[in-house]
Amino acid sequence: MSKIKTIEFKDEKLFLLDQRKLPTDYEFFVCETFEDVDFAIKDMVVRGAPAIGAAAAYGVVLAARQFMKYDKEDFIKRMYEACNVLYNSRPTAVNLMWAIKRMRKVLEENRSLETEEIYEKLREEADSIFKEDLSTNKKIAEFGNSIVPQKAIILTHCNTGALATTGYGTALGVIREAFYSGKDIFVYADETRPRLQGARLTAWELAQEGIPSKLIADSVAATLIRDGKIDLILVGADRIASNGDTANKIGTFMLSVIAKVYGVPFYIVAPTTTIDFDIESGKEIKIEERSAEEVTHISGVRIAPEGIDVYNPAFDVTPGENITGIITEKGIVKKPFKENILKLRE
Repeated sequence: MSKIKTIEFKDEKLFLLDQRKLPTDYEFFVCETFEDVDFAIKDMVVRGAPAIGAAAAYGVVLAARQFMKYDKEDFIKRMYEACNVLYNSRPTAVNLMWAIKRMRKVLEENRSLETEEIYEKLREEADSIFKEDLSTNKKIAEFGNSIVPQKAIILTHCNTGALATTGYGTALGVIREAFYSGKDIFVYADETRPRLQGARLTAWELAQEGIPSKLIADSVAATLIRDGKIDLILVGADRIASNGDTANKIGTFMLSVIAKVYGVPFYIVAPTTTIDFDIESGKEIKIEERSAEEVTHISGVRIAPEGIDVYNPAFDVTPGENITGIITEKGIVKKPFKENILKLRE
């Protein structure tokens, strides 16, 4: 199990490993209010769909602590308002919405109790979401390891490790499992512009674990794939439509196209909580557009001319036809995706 601690709730506070400061500084961002959690999600103190979901759940717990001094009616009203704020903190990661829906359900089912008792119920639910993610990640890793050949050279994009979850990882969790099981693997990590999660976070995790790896510029991936130097591509997901279309960090779609041309297996690795059964295709996924400064600056230093217009989508959508399979905690979903993904709802 990874020693990296991304999220911890203790002393009525939420401690989030500040991923804006890695790899140079290992610091925790302390959340004492739900507004702190809202900021942490928006500013990417915490990122990665499963980690965002867990953080948001604890944000609801902090809201209950904040509002406990109010009478019951006011408490409930303010709690729903806090849930709405957290629900809308980022638009693409479906785990966020899933976690808040669970917390709202607990609130609704226990609204007749005293506020202190409601707080305890919410705390229990947030703890369950946290623990379930760890358990889910381990199952995903075990299923995923079954498709990793001995001596595999793996390409990954963005960060899908312990930092993106509550402590093990999705795509990087599969890589971890393969390494722990004794497979002689090698990993190429895309730097992942513009926020460089691959360079700052994945490379750091790989180094922490001692997994043989190299960091590459995003544009190097096509050459490696063309030259037959990649056996397998493993990436995460922020939302999966019921037909298998998948939203993931910008640059994923491009990788999938090149992989398809050169016949390289391309797998999505994600928990079933990332599947949005209510949407039919990737066309319905709202893509977050982030600030121009993420592209025009690196670590606060301007690298582009003043006044240049910028298009900065955080995610892109990979069509199901480009995907070999979707590795989940319930097994590996193969085509036809629409039919087989719906089975996971049963």
